[in-house]
Amino acid sequence: MMFVVGLTGGIGSGKTAATDYLAQQGITIVDADLASRVVVEPGQPALLTIAEHFGQHVIADDGELDRRALREIVFADPDALKTLEGITHPAIGDELRRQIGASQSPYTVLVSPLLLETSQKALVDRILVIDASAELQVERTMARDQVPEAQVAAIMKAQLARNKRLDQADDVVENHGSLEALHEQLGMLHQHYLELAGTSS
Repeated sequence: MMFVVGLTGGIGSGKTAATDYLAQQGITIVDADLASRVVVEPGQPALLTIAEHFGQHVIADDGELDRRALREIVFADPDALKTLEGITHPAIGDELRRQIGASQSPYTVLVSPLLLETSQKALVDRILVIDASAELQVERTMARDQVPEAQVAAIMKAQLARNKRLDQADDVVENHGSLEALHEQLGMLHQHYLELAGTSS
């Protein structure tokens, strides 16, 4: 059985910097955000079901999902959001399992901002949280995405509270310093995960 580390963290915490480092160590990174886009590509069963439920107007002329049109529906209606999640979450889970199953590295990292809020948690053996202070999260996200502070604050409010995330972590990497400091912590964890993967296989 593949040993899977679930990597999560709030917006702007440094998940991408962490997975970039682990990928450089030869570890397969399975990205839930990318999987969520794959399952709604033209021709995918989930996209057809979305069109059946929400109407053809959520499909753009080129056959792609019109994310803005769909977002407007689900933001206004919690039931619609539940319906959408009922369609996409199982499809995303299947896609993640497929990618994990295809991985050839000693262990695999599943990176997901919603790891702890969804059934994706059941796919992992260990939970790694990349943590940063709220101030740093806001600062980094504003700089990266060129968005106002209020927008970042709204996203953070919608995400799992930092203390709840930390409560569920097996491992925590503090990402409030340099990239070198981040890599140093991850380097030690990488060795630890190699050992765990070796004993679990």
